[in-house]
Amino acid sequence: MEAPPDNDVLWARALRHSYQGSPALLGVSVSVRAGEILALAGPRGAGKSTLLRCLSGQLVPDEGEVWFNSGPVHTLPDPARERLRRDRFGWVGTDPHLLPELNVWENAALPLLLRGESSRTARTATREWLERLDIGDVARSRPAGLSAAQRQRVAVARALVTGPAVVFADEPTATLHRDDRAHVLRTLTSAARSHGITVVLATADPDIAAHADRTVPFADGRVVTAAPEQNSGQGAAQGKGPAQGKGKGTGQNPDLAAPRPASV
Repeated sequence: MEAPPDNDVLWARALRHSYQGSPALLGVSVSVRAGEILALAGPRGAGKSTLLRCLSGQLVPDEGEVWFNSGPVHTLPDPARERLRRDRFGWVGTDPHLLPELNVWENAALPLLLRGESSRTARTATREWLERLDIGDVARSRPAGLSAAQRQRVAVARALVTGPAVVFADEPTATLHRDDRAHVLRTLTSAARSHGITVVLATADPDIAAHADRTVPFADGRVVTAAPEQNSGQGAAQGKGPAQGKGKGTGQNPDLAAPRPASV
């Protein structure tokens, strides 16, 4: 097991995972630099969500390695991975999963309260993010009284309130109208850039992917690279040989030994 380069906040090599015998990831390798916004772009069912769950420690891959800040994630015991997710990672999904009995600020402050911060400290930190996301005026409202876009912005505030190193966003705007999608993504990406937070975003929408610094095409459980000049079988689906360090994709044949995945 070889440690990743120091400038990669996230690094994964040769990830494979299946659900009840159905493959979701087929030897995926990817690296993410600190502070960048990376989009995994591809159709639904391509394996993007599975990759995000592996990178964020929610799921241990069947094969392969996941590293965060030069430390292995895939070998951590469950309690350590839980602490990592709570303290260093944020998550925004398609559904905001707000607790209906809590108001907006309580929902957004929940990660701070769960790790033992005082109510006053949590309230102060949360208020800043609610104001930045233009929902400070509904801080005492219940989720049922909010629009879909407002609820999703509460989820973004909840993901950012702990000052995470990485935010994972899994189709975070899929259920929103077009204008609301753009607004939520702009607020997430601008907040992340201003605080040096890395974002890994999964989306099937090219317009959403355009908000990222880099885009990795993803399909059928693989990172998709440009077609090679010569006929080489599955070359369009996997990065190959010495050229992978310069290409846009990070897919890697798991049978080829390499010190790190291509920087995509």
